[in-house]
Parts: sequence; structure tokens; C-alpha cells
Amino acid sequence: MIPLVLVLATLAFRALGALGVRRFASWPVTAAHGMAVMLLFTASAHFVPASVTAMPNHADLARMVPSFLPFADALVYVSGVLEFLGAAGLVLTATRWPAALGLAALYVMLLPANIYAATADVAFNGEPATPLWQRIPEQILYIAVALWVARSSDSTPTRQLLNHTSKEKVHA
Repeated sequence: MIPLVLVLATLAFRALGALGVRRFASWPVTAAHGMAVMLLFTASAHFVPASVTAMPNHADLARMVPSFLPFADALVYVSGVLEFLGAAGLVLTATRWPAALGLAALYVMLLPANIYAATADVAFNGEPATPLWQRIPEQILYIAVALWVARSSDSTPTRQLLNHTSKEKVHA
């Protein structure tokens, strides 16, 4: 379901670009906004109480954390906050590059939890666990989109500043 949110949001923003909304004139910017919409959905689940059964909730996500990691509840909250910050960073041109790279790193760090959830049959709201063959490609898709967005964000002020300071160090 979540990959569908990414795809549909991206296509909706791209349709706006086709209708003349300049912000959505390129696929990478459109994908950044589509991913931001997806992240609002996924991040909100980190804060949903266990009594809510219409969507994954905090308790479901805490069960995904492998037992060798301490403070599962705190890790779920922190990852939710990082997803919200990533969503905000993707829609702001000046922060798109670091946000996309940070999200790619976050997706890599969340991969063990997704593998554990699939192999330990961690269910969401009583639904069967998402199989590993589905979870891994989804994570790869999110990492790929985040890296594509970052790679296409060369003109952002943050990247220009970082490139400028690294060039100064080379010439010093």
C-alpha cells in the first residue's frame, strides 16, 4: 500500500506540472514531493496509539524492532520524527539534498527491522506479516528514489555551500 502512495502522489504532482505548475516540472522534484506525502503516512503510524486498528500503530512498529536493540519504543518515536523531518526537508529546495541522503541512510538502517518483521511474522493489526520478498524490494525502491532525488538536487543552496567549502579546502 505504501509504495502505491508514493507512486500515486508522484503522478498527481507530475500531472500538476503538466498543467503548468512550475514547481512540478521535473520528475525528481515531483518524486521528492511524492516521497514526502508517503513519509507523512508512514511517520504518522509511529505515534498512533495501540487502540487504533485502522492502520499500523506504535505498538506494531515497536514489535518490529529486533530484540537485540534496546529501547524499542524510543527508537520508533525517533524514526517517526526523522521521517517527518525528512518529509519537510524534501519539499524545501534548500534542504532537499541532505534530506534525501539522510532518508536513504534511514531506509538502510530500517532494513534490519523490516527483515526481522518478515522473518519473525510480526503482524500489523492482526494481518499477516508482509513477506520478505516484498519488504526488501520496497526498501530498495525507497533508497533508490531518495538517492535519485539527492543526485538531481545539485543546484540546491545546501549542496552549493558544501561544494564551495570543499573547493576552498582543496585550494588552501
